[in-house]
Amino acid sequence: MSDRIIALFTDTTLFGVSVLNLLLALAVALLTFLVARAAISFMLHRVKRWSERDGALSQVLAKVLAGTSNFLLFLASLLVGLSMLDLPERWLTRVGSLWFVVAALQIGLWANRAIGLGLNRYFARHRTDGLNQGSALATLSAWGARVLLWSVVLLAMLSNLGVNITAFVASLGVGGIAVALAVQNILGDLFASLSIAVDKPFEVGDFIVIGPLAGTVEHVGLKTTRIRSLGGEQIVMANASMISSTIQNYKRLQERRIVFEFGLSYDTPTEAVKKAPAIVEEAIKAQQQVRFDRAHLRGFGKEALEFECVYIVKDPGYNLYMDIQQAINFHLLERFSKVGAKFAVPVRAIKVTALPEEAKRGPQSIHVG
Repeated sequence: MSDRIIALFTDTTLFGVSVLNLLLALAVALLTFLVARAAISFMLHRVKRWSERDGALSQVLAKVLAGTSNFLLFLASLLVGLSMLDLPERWLTRVGSLWFVVAALQIGLWANRAIGLGLNRYFARHRTDGLNQGSALATLSAWGARVLLWSVVLLAMLSNLGVNITAFVASLGVGGIAVALAVQNILGDLFASLSIAVDKPFEVGDFIVIGPLAGTVEHVGLKTTRIRSLGGEQIVMANASMISSTIQNYKRLQERRIVFEFGLSYDTPTEAVKKAPAIVEEAIKAQQQVRFDRAHLRGFGKEALEFECVYIVKDPGYNLYMDIQQAINFHLLERFSKVGAKFAVPVRAIKVTALPEEAKRGPQSIHVG
């Protein structure tokens, strides 16, 4: 009886391979799958323990390993089992190609998950004021990176399977150039949006000045940025135009350097003129959150003695600066009036010249007889 069973397994063939060899290959495949699954679980457990101490990189690695496909792992195990069989040459070539396909797909899955986790962490770390200004950009970046990844994986698999991809790649290149030329303005704004997200010349909530435009940034989109002006209207500006312009970001102002000027009339006594810089210094130092820099008689203007004064406001608030400047102006008015210093006012001199006697009489009538 046992001889019959043994003969049944050894003599019966399927696709030219005995049933016994097929069962042995299946057993090897199952054992390989179980061992590989256990090894991955062990590595995942260890990486999770490391992530509790080491931080972000280990956490990302743990999530990437968790994305291992059981189907691809079982398919790889079957290929291990098939390698135990004495297959014809043409089948061995196909099995070798399948190895590459399985490996490429699994690496693609790992890379796909790593790209998603990495981009999510980056944009989450660069959110400000609870507003996800890069949500659309994050979606676009993830989509572009994944399209590029799977395009490379697909081309690599086709090439390994013996497909000539040279003409296909050339066609994609020509088509890509044509599309890029057709939508170059849109692509310019998209890349400008990416530049804003990465370089961060400004963020949502910043007060910026771009040429004649000034306002608070409300939204940074894929193509345009929206700014709320001081007048209340919304300004919509293309991202490419913003990046190509000079941007003044007042939100990141830490100190405000103030230069102000005034003029004293030429009939001000010399002693009063000499006291003016000290009076200015006294007026500035009397204010809080202010650091005095300098005050000088800069020169002799056409209509006044010109003074230039510089001080630093330690707080960037504009209203605070205006309050300080107003207090300084009041102080100067009081002190200059006491020392006899007079502020210069524009004066226009008109010179009147006496006319000749003939011009005073005006035109005379001439009678012809």
